[in-house]
Amino acid sequence: MLTQLIEDAKQNEEPIKEQTIENEVLTGADFSKIEFESVRFLKCRFTSCDFTRAAFYHVTFVNCDLGSSNFSDSYWKDATIQDCKADGTNFAQAVLKEVQLENGTFHYSNFVHTGWNNCTINGSNFKDAYLSEVKFKKITLTKVNFQNVDFFKTPLSGIDFSDCTLDGITVSDTFTELRGAKISGNQAEGIVRLLGIKVV
Repeated sequence: MLTQLIEDAKQNEEPIKEQTIENEVLTGADFSKIEFESVRFLKCRFTSCDFTRAAFYHVTFVNCDLGSSNFSDSYWKDATIQDCKADGTNFAQAVLKEVQLENGTFHYSNFVHTGWNNCTINGSNFKDAYLSEVKFKKITLTKVNFQNVDFFKTPLSGIDFSDCTLDGITVSDTFTELRGAKISGNQAEGIVRLLGIKVV
């Protein structure tokens, strides 16, 4: 069913609307520049698929595997990615507005140059992900693992990391990214080590 929907959308230059797509398995499929409106993806597996410049309005991904797919330059508005695996996925230069990421894994995923506005990340694992040169605005974080994440040139002022894991992160030599960030007392020791200070 999904293959036919993709073909029709590209041929007619129309969005895919108000669909529930379940248990689809595709590898290397071309979703580029397709708009999705009020679509639910349930238990789908999209491996190395091309979603470049695709748009997602009121879209939900639940229990899906998006591993190694390309969502670069994509646009997200009022969307949810829940209980999904997106390890090694490319979201570079994507725009995310009012997006919720719930209980997902994003190991080694690329979020370089992304823009986040009024988003929520809960119970998700971003270990070893790339979040450099990102613009965050009104983001809420709960129990997120940012271990070994690259935050180079990403301003973190005003962001509350106190309920998150923040070990081994990468920032610039001046540590300006960390100014104004909110951390817990337990996290402070790791940040002090990052600054090269020894606690005795």
